[in-house]
Amino acid sequence: MTTTSEIKGSANGTSKVFEVNDHEQTNYAVQEKEYDRQLNLGYYRQMVAVRRMEEKSAEAYTQGKIGGFMHLYIGQEAVATGVNAALRPTDHLVTHYRDHGYAYGKGCSMAEILAELWGKSTGVSAGRGGSMHLARTKNHFWGGYAIVGGHLPLATGIAHSIKYRDLDEVVVCVMGEGSTNIGMFHESLNIAALWNLPIVYLVENNLFGMGTAVATHSSITEINQKSRAYGFPGDRFDGMDVWTVRDHVKTAIERAREGGGPTLLEAMTYRFRGHSMADAQLYRSKQDIEEWRSTRDPIETFAQKMLKYNIFTAADMEQVTADVEAEAEAAVKFAEESPFPTQESLYEGVFAPDDYVRKA
Repeated sequence: MTTTSEIKGSANGTSKVFEVNDHEQTNYAVQEKEYDRQLNLGYYRQMVAVRRMEEKSAEAYTQGKIGGFMHLYIGQEAVATGVNAALRPTDHLVTHYRDHGYAYGKGCSMAEILAELWGKSTGVSAGRGGSMHLARTKNHFWGGYAIVGGHLPLATGIAHSIKYRDLDEVVVCVMGEGSTNIGMFHESLNIAALWNLPIVYLVENNLFGMGTAVATHSSITEINQKSRAYGFPGDRFDGMDVWTVRDHVKTAIERAREGGGPTLLEAMTYRFRGHSMADAQLYRSKQDIEEWRSTRDPIETFAQKMLKYNIFTAADMEQVTADVEAEAEAAVKFAEESPFPTQESLYEGVFAPDDYVRKA
C-alpha cells in the first residue's frame, strides 16, 4: 500500500508544499510484528548518538577546539540511519561532506570521529582529513568529499569495478540537491545508465543548496525526475522517517543488485542548523526552523511511534539517552587527550617515493 503525504518547506520565506510518495508510512500497526524491539532501539540509538555527537562538535567548534569548515547533520539523522540499515556489510557507501552520521553508522566510533574533528592522530583519518574527509575503507565506506559533486564519478567508478568483476555488491552515493546541477552529476548518471551499473544515487534534499532555495537554482524542483533524461527510475520520499528511508533505499539497492541498474532517490529532509558553522541563516526564518523542529524532528516522531505501538518503552528511551551521554563524554575526553600527529609522520600516506619528497 502506498500513500501520499506532504512535507512543508520554504523557499525565499514562502511556504511551499512538496508531495512525496511514502511506502506504507502510516501503516505502523500492520508492520509492528515485522520489526523487533532491538532493531528499532538500534535505529533510535543511532539517531540519538549522531545528534549528541553533532551537539558536542558544535560546542567544541565555538570553543575553538575544532578548526576549518564543519557541516552538522542535526535534523537529517533518519536518512543516514535508514541508508546504513539498508546496506549489506559488503556494499559500498560514498558521501558528500555532511558525513558524520554516515561514518558513525558505517562503523566509525564516536571517539574516532571526534578525534578526527580535533585533528588528532587517533582520528578516523589520523587527524589529516577533518570533518569533511571521514573514511573507513575496510568497511567499504569511501568517505566524505569536500568538492561538491566530486565524488559522483568516483562512486560510479566503484560501481563499474563491481560489475566488471561480477561481484554481488552495490554502491550508494549520497549528495545534496545542489550537486545535481553540475556536469559531473550528469556525466555520472549517463555512464551509469549506459553501462547499467549497480549504483543508487541518493539526494538529500534539505531545500537549500547552501543558502539558495531549490526553486532558485534548479529548473526541476523534483530532483528525482532528473533521472528520466537517462532512462532510469527516480523516487521521492519522506527523509524524516527512518523506516521510509530504509525501505526505499533497500528497494533500489536490490534492484541494482539484481541487474536492474541505477536509481535516483530523493529524500526530502531538513537541517535544523546552518549549512556550516559559519552560516548566519539569513535566507530562512526562525519560524520555519522551529516549525520543522516541533513537528518533524525525526528522533522525536520516531520515538512517539515506538511508544504508541508498544515497540519499546519510555524506560528504554531513558536508558538510550544515558548510554549515549556516557559515550559522548568519553569520546570528547578521548579526543582532547589524544596526541596531535607528529612531525615525523607528515609524509605518511603520501603517494610519492621518499626520493622525490624533500623532508623538513
